[in-house]
Order: sequence, then structure tokens, then C-alpha cells
Amino acid sequence: MKPLFRFLTAALLCVSPFASANELNGANTVWIMTATALVLFMTLPGLALFYGGLVRTKNVLSVLMQCFAITGMASLVWLIAGYSLVFTDGGSMNDWIGSLDQFMLANVKLDSLAGEIPESVFAMFQMTFAVITPALIVGGFAERMRFSSMFVFSAAWLLLVYVPVTHWVWGGGWLQKMGLLDFAGGTVVHITAGAAALVTAIVLGKRKGFPETAMPPHNLTMTVTGAGMLWVGWFGFNGGSALAANGSAGMAILVTHISAAAGCMAWMIMEWVRYGKPSVLGIVTGMVAGLGTITPASGFVGPGGALVIGLAAGFICYQATQFIKRTLKIDDSLDVFPVHGVGGILGTFLAGIFASSELGVFSGHGFAEGMTLSSQVKVQLIGIISTFVYTAVVTYILIKLIDVLMGVRVSRDEETEGLDIVLHDEKGYNL
Repeated sequence: MKPLFRFLTAALLCVSPFASANELNGANTVWIMTATALVLFMTLPGLALFYGGLVRTKNVLSVLMQCFAITGMASLVWLIAGYSLVFTDGGSMNDWIGSLDQFMLANVKLDSLAGEIPESVFAMFQMTFAVITPALIVGGFAERMRFSSMFVFSAAWLLLVYVPVTHWVWGGGWLQKMGLLDFAGGTVVHITAGAAALVTAIVLGKRKGFPETAMPPHNLTMTVTGAGMLWVGWFGFNGGSALAANGSAGMAILVTHISAAAGCMAWMIMEWVRYGKPSVLGIVTGMVAGLGTITPASGFVGPGGALVIGLAAGFICYQATQFIKRTLKIDDSLDVFPVHGVGGILGTFLAGIFASSELGVFSGHGFAEGMTLSSQVKVQLIGIISTFVYTAVVTYILIKLIDVLMGVRVSRDEETEGLDIVLHDEKGYNL
């Protein structure tokens, strides 16, 4: 009966006007536990299926394997040191990095609270963000990177890029102190992943035959299935970032859906006008662009602002994919930078505009305390530039070092044969 008693007590507390920030809130706890499951669902199976369908038949298992392996590795890195380095006070270094006071989650007990939810739930929710961010980068080097090198790179990148940037933005670091608006990860997740994917794509070079040889997705049904899972899971990604079951979470979910819908419609229409036919690949990519772009702004803007952000995402990210692949001829295999990187940049910038409460039907919920439109936009730009530059530089050094130590790319013959057989001795299909 004791567990039932605790649950009923928590439920009463959540509706009591006397509940304080030092007391467990049952409703908030249940919502963040649900959001945690939704965000993990985005990586496995959502992102894995989305990416898996986009590559060629001979490489489908390699992408699924990478997403699965990163999920396991990132979870352990987060347990051992990642959470502590992000969410503890780093003393004199706190502007840049936390401490190891929470090494192995040493002080996370049954009764430890983070606000009104168990700290265990908060740590797990944040873990799912640490999981999906390096998994997103997989799309930049898909079909040509050694599994061993990918594994080492992802672990090192998580500690050297994701962890410090997350501390800057959410852990009490210098960008948070400046008043940067990033509700759910425009800088932390999308700009870092996008910049890293761009750098790795450039360093590894093009896939054999790119861009002369067509490399269409092998299974768009799989991709659309994964895309649908991403759309649903993103409600936990953005809505859960409110860390409460309240109006902020509800509004974040609403604007997330509006931006995704606007993004996919904008992308579809542009393809329809340009090529005479709308594509399935285009509509799901536009949806992801809308989701990624609204992420940093989701807790600060209203429905009208979300509509503009989603339409801008569909249009600008579409143009970015054309520019990266056709003009610059950079083989970012699955368009990580033009969709996530450009989307994160755009959304972080527009958060500084549509957070304004003086835009009529397009108004948001107000700037950070003491901010004006010009000062907020300035902070947003500082956050964008610093995150992009830091990520690009560290990623470049890291991938070059790993290349010297163990090599990062499979041979041309191995690439021709396919990574499924070469690296895993398995086939995705035996027909």
C-alpha cells in the first residue's frame, strides 16, 4: 500500500495551492517521464528508421547500428560524467563547464528533487537529448565512415562539444547568464549537430560517384514511418522542456505542431512549383525542418509566430539543401546541416524577434528579463555564432586526430560493397 499512498499524496500535492517548489509534483513528474519516453522514441526507432530509409540498400543496417550504438554509448557517458559537467556548479570555471560533483550520478537519490520533479527523471530526460544529438550527425557521413571511428568520434564529441555547449546554455554558463533564448535545443542540439555534420562531410569527402551518380533513398516507406515518429516524439522534446505540466508545455506543443505543418506545406509547394510534382521525401524533410526550427523558440512564441517560423523553415532550409548539394557540392549525405543546422540558426534568431509581446497576432511571451528587441537579437546572434564556431573548430580537430590515429573512412572497394557486409557481416534484406 505504501507506493499507492505515495502516489495519492503526490497527486494531492499537485493540485494543492500550498504545493511549493521543494515538494514533489505528481502531475509534472508523470508528464516529464512521458516526455522522456517520447524523446528516446525519436532516436529509436524514429531517427533510425528515418535515416535508414534514406540510404542505399547496402548501407541500411550500418545506419541503424550507428543510431543504436550511439544510444547506448551516450547514455553511459551521460551517467559517468556528462550530467555532472552540465548541471553542477563549476566554481571559478562555471561560465564554461560544471564540476564532477555528480560523477556517476552519485547524489541522485530516491528523494532528490530538481524543482518539482525527481532529479532522476530530470537526469534521464536530459540524457535523451544527449543521445539524439550525436545520432543526428550520422546523416552527415552516412555510407562512408568506419564504425570504430564513428564510435570514438561520437563519444569524444559528446564530451568536448555537446557537454560544454549545454552547460553554457542550460547549466548556468555564460550564454544563459546573457539571457539567450533557447527553449529546447536550437543551439544545444541543432546548431551543434548541423555544424558537426557539415565539417565531417567536408573532411571525409564525397561518397564514390557523388554528385554524378544518383543515390536515391532505398525505402521511403521506412523514412515516412520514422518521420511520423519524429513528429509525435517532438511533442516530448519541446513540450517536456517546460519541465512541468502547465500552459508553457501546452503552448510549446501547439506551436511545435503548427511549425511542422507549415514547414512541410512550404517545402511541398516549392517542389510542386519547381518540378511539377510534390515528393514524399520533400514533405517529410520540410516537416523536420519546421520541427528543428521551432525548437529554440517553442517556449517563447505564440501560434502566429510559429506559423511564420514554420513557413520560413520550409523555404530557407529547402534553398539551403539545393545550395549545399548543387552549388557547393558538399556531400552532407542526409542534409543534416541544411535542415538541422540552418533550421537551428534560423529558429534561434527568430526566437529573438517573435518573443516580443508587441507584435499583435504574432506576439510571443516576452523577452528575457531586462531585454529589448535589439539587445535580445544581439544575444541570439552571439549564441548562434559562438556555438557554430566552437563546434566547427573542435569537430575539425577531433575528426582529423581520429583520422591520423585510426582512419575514418572505409576504402573505395569497401564503400562499393556496402557497409552492412564490410563492417557488420550482415544484410538488411535477404530476398
